[in-house]
Amino acid sequence: MHTPHWHFVKKRTADPAGGAVYVNDDRTRYRRTGGEGLAAEAAYQRQLAALGYPVPQVLEDGATHDGHTFVVEESLGERSLHDMALESLDGTRTLSDTVVDLAAEVGARLLRAQAAHAVPADLQALRAWVHTAGWTDNVFAENPDLDSPRVRAALDRAVAQLAGVPMVRGHLDYGLPNVLPVGVIDWQHHGLVPLGYDTALALEIVPFKGGTKGYLASPEQRRRYLETLNEVARATTGQSLNHHLAAFLLVKALFFLALMLPTDPARTDKHLKWQYRRHLFTEVLEQYERTGAVDPARFPTLDDFAARHGAPGHP
Repeated sequence: MHTPHWHFVKKRTADPAGGAVYVNDDRTRYRRTGGEGLAAEAAYQRQLAALGYPVPQVLEDGATHDGHTFVVEESLGERSLHDMALESLDGTRTLSDTVVDLAAEVGARLLRAQAAHAVPADLQALRAWVHTAGWTDNVFAENPDLDSPRVRAALDRAVAQLAGVPMVRGHLDYGLPNVLPVGVIDWQHHGLVPLGYDTALALEIVPFKGGTKGYLASPEQRRRYLETLNEVARATTGQSLNHHLAAFLLVKALFFLALMLPTDPARTDKHLKWQYRRHLFTEVLEQYERTGAVDPARFPTLDDFAARHGAPGHP
């Protein structure tokens, strides 16, 4: 039996146990190594594949000689929609319509599979989603001033607003870097989510990166993308996703603030990003409280924020 030759691609920095990613000679398979979480991810991915989700097929898994976990899965390609977006920039920062259309196509496929295997809405499950998807333990530990009656009230409002929305098996870190033209990869942070939480935000969350992604979606692209998903949502559940975006973005703003507190006082760049994400969370909170809607297009870029606040160490 032929033993594949694996070539190192990158380290897996998100896995507490470490590990790495490798690709075989003809680049049709990837091999990942890591800790116990990787085994759970592989089991979850197998379940999703059986349910018709657009995910890579897990071909093999087991233990390495040093006791770590390994997983071999089929390749869905080498260029994510994020890679394609950067490659297609033509002197402006507007996303390529081709990338937007591909994102809508894959998002619709995922949303349709999620809706086909939804479970009934449950307030306890929604509260668990807020806790898990928002990394609230970490965010409140690093930012104790945010663990306040005001923030708790907003999160309770979001849960109440989403009551009745079906819960589905979700990705929790969905975005263009994890989407390829034929499917979705990297299901490490999975769990139950309200229908639409993954897919509806793919273009809405780009501004959370502060302009460092290199691209932005135009209002028309955002509208067209969301309407494609709304068609699926209405056909499968009778509900559209528009009214849920603000509640979704409130939780996503917590997610983007998680693990941001700098540990090295000398890293002024890290301190700036932490303060920037705190500002974005506060802006989302204020928009949500005032109008019940959130528009990420109103966010300042990281450079604008730094200039406005005279951030030290920022060029």
